[in-house]
Amino acid sequence: MQAPTFLNRDDVAQADRLMKSFGPEAGLEAAERAEQSRDCGNALQFCRWRQIERLIIYLSTAQAPGAVH
Repeated sequence: MQAPTFLNRDDVAQADRLMKSFGPEAGLEAAERAEQSRDCGNALQFCRWRQIERLIIYLSTAQAPGAVH
């Protein structure tokens, strides 16, 4: 899995808050927020929430990504 690209540390903090609040459902919550932003026509927030969703999935993976040396 390729590491997600995020723009600032606030996105990481938001992902952490969602993971603490929603547990295994955090990715779904981020996806829902992305859909709400898209429905409102806010493309920037849609992209931000999708990146947060990807980051949550990345952080939730038990395996180390990529080559381990």
